[in-house]
Amino acid sequence: MEEKEITLVEKLKTNINQVFVGKEDVVENLLVCLFAGGHVLLEDVPGVGKTTLASTLAKSMGCSFGRISFTPDTLPGDVAGVSVYNMKTGEFEYRPGAVMHQILLADEINRTAPKTQASLLEAMAEGQVTVDGEVHILPRPFMVIATQNPVEFLGTYPLPEAQMDRFMMRLSIGYPDRSQEIRMAAQALAGRTPDKTEAVCGTEDVLAIREAVCRVSVQEPLLGYMEDIITLTRQESRFVLGASPRAVLALMRASQGRAFLQRRDYVKPDDVKAVAMQVLLHRLVLSPEAKLQKADGAGILKSLILKAKVPV
Repeated sequence: MEEKEITLVEKLKTNINQVFVGKEDVVENLLVCLFAGGHVLLEDVPGVGKTTLASTLAKSMGCSFGRISFTPDTLPGDVAGVSVYNMKTGEFEYRPGAVMHQILLADEINRTAPKTQASLLEAMAEGQVTVDGEVHILPRPFMVIATQNPVEFLGTYPLPEAQMDRFMMRLSIGYPDRSQEIRMAAQALAGRTPDKTEAVCGTEDVLAIREAVCRVSVQEPLLGYMEDIITLTRQESRFVLGASPRAVLALMRASQGRAFLQRRDYVKPDDVKAVAMQVLLHRLVLSPEAKLQKADGAGILKSLILKAKVPV
């Protein structure tokens, strides 16, 4: 593990935390997803800083930042781009959509129709979009940060399970405490806003860190530990849908990212436990009976994680 890479990660965390105040754990999980090559769903009430977090992350890395505010009339072409006929050349030309950025903020993703939501699937899974049969490769690093409001339901389209499964983590920011909110206001008075954030690293640095995260060692007993947790979610009668095979890979990659941020080149069971709730909970669906009994999905998952035998 290179000291330069660790230094860059610390600079990045510090830079973001100077603007996005008091939520160091959220910032760390966001960086885990970034370095593990995943995407994030931020689910929280309005005004807690979801957009601020995404834009500050992009500016801190010197990455291009795109934002699309989803509405019921947003079209797939607004996301992936469209082919436009050029009368001068007599050929069709590709006009990029919002997805052609390194960090894409998909704001209020559950406000748009399923067809438009689905336009992100190929981009999130394969790092490319297909428009009129022509494949367009997305810039690297590429990361989708989607937001949705869990309180409002009128005029929304819940994300289907297949799309929820594409997000490595679902995170909730929550309200800041009194001291954090006062500090946030003081920083705004001092002019520390996301638009004034300076880059502390470049895209090549981020790609190098991603490669380093892929090299973090995961021993076979730990893979078995992850598989045991996944199997328990499938066997749990209160879940009508357990974790998918994609969830195993996401759990493994997130554990590697967490180990890297902890300055280790190997994964420990503690890394798996630290990310398991954020990686797995949004992939699980309670059965109708469990919903009637107002069962707590998070509590059930936590008990399953504790039930799995930890390798020595």
